[in-house]
Amino acid sequence: MPDNSQFHAASDLVETAHTIGVIGHLRPDADAIGSVASTVAALKQLGKEVFGAIGQVDPMTENLLTIPGAAEIIFGETLPDADLYIVVDCGSIERTGAFESFIVDNSDKVLVVDHHATNPGFGTINLIDVDAESTTTILYDWFDAMSIQITPDIAHGLYAGLLTDTGCFRWGRPVMHDMAKELMEFGLDIRSISAELLDQTSVDDLRLVGQIVSKIELKEAGPYTLAVLIADFDTINGRSRAVVEGLIEMVRAVDGADFGAVFKEYERGVYTVSLRSSHLSVASLAVHLGGGGHIPAAGYTARGSEIEALDTLIEATVTLGESLRSSAHIDV
Repeated sequence: MPDNSQFHAASDLVETAHTIGVIGHLRPDADAIGSVASTVAALKQLGKEVFGAIGQVDPMTENLLTIPGAAEIIFGETLPDADLYIVVDCGSIERTGAFESFIVDNSDKVLVVDHHATNPGFGTINLIDVDAESTTTILYDWFDAMSIQITPDIAHGLYAGLLTDTGCFRWGRPVMHDMAKELMEFGLDIRSISAELLDQTSVDDLRLVGQIVSKIELKEAGPYTLAVLIADFDTINGRSRAVVEGLIEMVRAVDGADFGAVFKEYERGVYTVSLRSSHLSVASLAVHLGGGGHIPAAGYTARGSEIEALDTLIEATVTLGESLRSSAHIDV
């Protein structure tokens, strides 16, 4: 994990900056939005001019708008000028989306805060802890080092990232429960937060889930069996992205499968692929295919037809073979 000297170096960058941009990843989840929103709120305490931004035109899913400060985050392809850019929860520079080339050209004023095992560190300072349950976990420690006063809104954002990236505390270190306890002391209604982020649904959403899950298939790939869901464009276009993104948790531990994969065709011919496993390094697989993530949870982008996208995953799985098992160190 980052030590005090790294936290101090990061804090020095903040101290000398007047305007700061906080950037989260494409197709943001609760850890990304919670990290952006809580960092914006924290740095405003220090008198900074701060904005949050996501490098895509499409808005966030409605459930994420329940995180305080989320509605103020800018979505678009143009990044306002700032003295410092803090990139949070982006496992690779590509995850900054439309801002990627700008980040590359201005790496001398980029601070990275992240917990993805595949992150190479692309900032002038990198607060990366691959053992951290969420990026908000790292931020919580950094805020403490900067003497930030945790408010209910900041606590909400930090808790949202911790809750969702641990699968509702189904995996992680004992310290995650300590952090949750401390955040709860700021008056969080954790039942409402959980319901807003994870539980609320509609009859239409349930029908969509049933339509996709009914087509689940098991595919053989060398020594492994994959549980595969295909969410094609015609089925999911205009539907709830939160529901579609949640499908991956349904195939994480299918009986008889070594890992689960969900292919989401948000754009015709382009599949956002999510991978999950309880005992394999799907991060290795994702990196092989141009993506990244955590050992048990990763993703990448595939292009082509449905058959081509699936065949590419199967071929990669066969190619990597037993290395997926030997490189996995998962405690869930």
